[in-house]
Amino acid sequence: MHTVWKGAISFGLVHVPVKMFTATEDKDIHLRMIHKVCGTPIANVRTCPHCEKEAAWEEIARGYEQEKGRFVLFEPEELDAIKPDNTKTIQILDFVDLTEIDPLYYQKAYYLSPDQAGAGAYNLLLEAMRQSGKIGIAKIAIRSKSSLAAIRPVDNCICMETMHYPDEIRQLQLVPNLPEQTNVNDKELTMAKMLIEQLSTPFEPTKYTDDYRIALQEAIQRKISGEGADIVTAPDVERTNVIDLMAALQASLEAAKPKDASGSEDAGGDRGKAKTRSTRGRKKEGAVP
Repeated sequence: MHTVWKGAISFGLVHVPVKMFTATEDKDIHLRMIHKVCGTPIANVRTCPHCEKEAAWEEIARGYEQEKGRFVLFEPEELDAIKPDNTKTIQILDFVDLTEIDPLYYQKAYYLSPDQAGAGAYNLLLEAMRQSGKIGIAKIAIRSKSSLAAIRPVDNCICMETMHYPDEIRQLQLVPNLPEQTNVNDKELTMAKMLIEQLSTPFEPTKYTDDYRIALQEAIQRKISGEGADIVTAPDVERTNVIDLMAALQASLEAAKPKDASGSEDAGGDRGKAKTRSTRGRKKEGAVP
């Protein structure tokens, strides 16, 4: 696994050095945009629609759209100055019951492993949370973004899940067409509860699969096996660089030719040019060279 963050968990006076690893992985099959005419992948280019040209990185600033078409600009050093001060500590603020947290708050999961000589403190925190049934609510800054996080034991590992702040959760009142009251028929409710009971089972995550991803993988393999018209090869873009390099080398050789005192090329070069002019003259007169 690739380490995405290094720091420490801090609660009270206890300091637990840890390394962070992403607990989930993206298994979506990403399809690129291809120019069907030649088979070349289409690249995303930073283009200014006003200047009608590509914008270099040094010409780009970060901006907040205050109102339509009006932006407040920030330079990188200005953003650096307001970054969170402590970017290497997962500061546990409180311990709460896991059941008190609505899953709506959760974002992304990470695994934390002990770093350096922190195995003792790591095991202490892990076992203390496990036996108390409590999880930690912490703050952490990852890539300059401050996040809430839930720290909890998962088997013999401390897991961290970043969380939304409360003001990032949209109010239910904004959802249209929600019923004001849940008036249902008692008999229908009884039957619905019986159906839920019949379908109830222990949670076994391995039995759930991404059917679309599997079907897309199979479709890709069928196309590869068939080697039909749907298989294209992008042109070798490096050949353009080779041609440019050859042109540059040729130009360098031309520029390096020795010159006489008057600044023109050497006599041999002059004789060659004169011969060429003479030949061209005979061709214009209809003479055979």
